[in-house]
Amino acid sequence: MLLLAFETSCDETSVAVVRHGAILANVVASQIQLHAEYGGVVPELATREHLKNLPLVGRAALQEAGVSMSDVQAIAATLGPGLPQALMTGARFAAAIAMAKGLPFLGVHHHEAHLYSPWIAGHPLRADFGEFHPNVSLIASGGHTLLVHVPAELDHQVLGSTLDDAAGECFDKVAKLLGLPYPGGPVVDRLAADGNPAAHDFPRPLLRDPSDDFSFSGLKTSVRYLLDKSPEIAATDAGLRNLCASVQAAIVDVLVGKLIHAARRVGVGWVTASGGVTCNRGFRTQLATQARAAGLKVRLSEPSLCTDNAAMVGILAERRLARGERMGYDEEVRPGWKL
Repeated sequence: MLLLAFETSCDETSVAVVRHGAILANVVASQIQLHAEYGGVVPELATREHLKNLPLVGRAALQEAGVSMSDVQAIAATLGPGLPQALMTGARFAAAIAMAKGLPFLGVHHHEAHLYSPWIAGHPLRADFGEFHPNVSLIASGGHTLLVHVPAELDHQVLGSTLDDAAGECFDKVAKLLGLPYPGGPVVDRLAADGNPAAHDFPRPLLRDPSDDFSFSGLKTSVRYLLDKSPEIAATDAGLRNLCASVQAAIVDVLVGKLIHAARRVGVGWVTASGGVTCNRGFRTQLATQARAAGLKVRLSEPSLCTDNAAMVGILAERRLARGERMGYDEEVRPGWKL
């Protein structure tokens, strides 16, 4: 089956071509520069860009894959969660193509696509579900932080989620307090590489709590109070790097600590991680070290699949379509869809 997948849950317009678990094309049009001057995603602007980009990105994906629209046998799109108008733009575009050509259509849960993205690997990228193992998975992005138990393929249970700010949101808000450009997470990661993570003792919210939930608003507030009291701390290059390293250390300690704890409690031998925050170099290094010490094996999403992309949507849709799942062309988007 040759499948065409669409992703427009936030500010990335992406179209991918997938066949038998292999990603033939995965084209992403980023809107970072458009939203940077506002310090965050403006939904109305994101929707307009999706409308403009979808035909262009779709044609580019087909060309990169070396196929034509007449070769496509199924269509998939992200139905949620995400920005309502952004979701509607991509889902309606995809469903209209499927209806016009009489092709099967399937809407996909964005988080579930992230959940299985660590099992896509290699060059070229290909789904490796034959190597699937029961695991506890962390999904960490700008809008969500989730811990999920995955005992079998397409079978999962949410263990915990964020009670307030997500990990990526905390990175971005701290970066904004420091006057750093948007998106802040990659900038903090880069500056933290040459900083002292022990320079400031920031709180590790809920790290010792028996629940699997997260909370990062208190950490952000601690940074704000410190800057209000001593703004000179971030006035020098060394001071800024130390502050970034200390904030990153606090966030990473919580993410890695709770993931390892949940995996040991549930009794699985594997942990996986996906989402934009998991591109963070400090996170990847610390997870590898602590997982090895705990006797756990690790699967991480490829960096190109950590941010929003249609390839992971297509891979998941292909698995579900193979099980006979279908949706109507008039399926409604689900902005608050729970995993």
